[in-house]
Amino acid sequence: MQNSLSMTVGRDEGQINGSDDRAIQAGIDYLAALGGGTLKLLPGVYHLNNAIYLRSNIRIEGSGDETVLIKNPSVSTPLALDSDWYDSDVTLTNSNGFEVGYGICLRAKTPHHGGSNVIKRTIIAKEGNRLWLDKSLEKNFWADHDAQISTLFPILSGEHICDVEIRDLGLDGNKPNNGHLDGNYAGCIFMQDCERITIDNVEARNYNGDGISWQICHDVTVTNCRSLNNADLGLHPGSGSQRPIMQDNYLAGNRLGLFFCWGVKHGIAENNQILNNHQYGISIGHRDTDNIIRLNQIEDSGEVGITFRNEPNEGRSPHRNIVENNRITNSGSDKDGIGVDIQGETQSIMIRGNQIAESREGGEHIGVQIGEKTAKILLEKNKFSGLAVDVKDLRDK
Repeated sequence: MQNSLSMTVGRDEGQINGSDDRAIQAGIDYLAALGGGTLKLLPGVYHLNNAIYLRSNIRIEGSGDETVLIKNPSVSTPLALDSDWYDSDVTLTNSNGFEVGYGICLRAKTPHHGGSNVIKRTIIAKEGNRLWLDKSLEKNFWADHDAQISTLFPILSGEHICDVEIRDLGLDGNKPNNGHLDGNYAGCIFMQDCERITIDNVEARNYNGDGISWQICHDVTVTNCRSLNNADLGLHPGSGSQRPIMQDNYLAGNRLGLFFCWGVKHGIAENNQILNNHQYGISIGHRDTDNIIRLNQIEDSGEVGITFRNEPNEGRSPHRNIVENNRITNSGSDKDGIGVDIQGETQSIMIRGNQIAESREGGEHIGVQIGEKTAKILLEKNKFSGLAVDVKDLRDK
């Protein structure tokens, strides 16, 4: 995109001046209408009442740490009246804090089964406690099924787009002042049904959900990023995503560092620092096959360094993955923990050339645990130190 159209957004000196989502969205939409280009965000803090919706063939870049997009505090209230799937308006018990242009999320128990309905929309008109939305609901939100509306949204979002670059930005989810919204719907960055996405030198922090999440997205590259202190997942290559590349990132203080969702295939997680995540460093499971996890530093994971999840049968298990040349240290609590835990009916896993260590004394720590129903698990040239048990093979029983 070096020779394409470009323009700037700034608080005072940009071609578009402003300090919120409206100014940034105006720049993106202008470039998209002309076929794409680069939107440069000048230094400053930009406060968001709605997601920035990306378009195809757009490069959005900031000025490194000097450009920060922060989500404004959320508000939430119940619906006062039922709204059906064909409606495009909702009536609230209290509309304070809900204004035209704001992004919202509606959630309710579904009237038809035990699950939940969740959608995101934008407010386009308001009269008293009644709001009109940019699209119809497409699901039922009934007041007697705990229907709630909240000003929750991703910071950067894209759906059904391709050839996008996101660079040199700070994204702050303002976690203490926002409700929770999980990575199937939001994050500092959330992408859905996209292709050829590049994310480089972005700090995604403090989101009450995921740091960076992409669902059914192919050829996503995340490099040199920092995903810090998010409530859920640091990086979330989501269901069905093919060929993700995650290199040279720093993932720390999240509930979980890197989470391979369902059916993630032919991915590479390489040379990442994955530190002090509260549950797992890396989790891989449901039909996640043919991935490579190598040269990562995984330290101080709350429970397990790398876990192969316990799926209910062989067909849903994560097969043909390689774990090589990683440093995995101090997994679990002072009392116990596992460096690599291979569960379920997982097959054809190579664990090669890893250093798995424990520096704390007195605990019952395990280097590699091999589940009783696994098969074709190959361990080769790994080094173990400080552990109570280097390899615990439950198949021997």
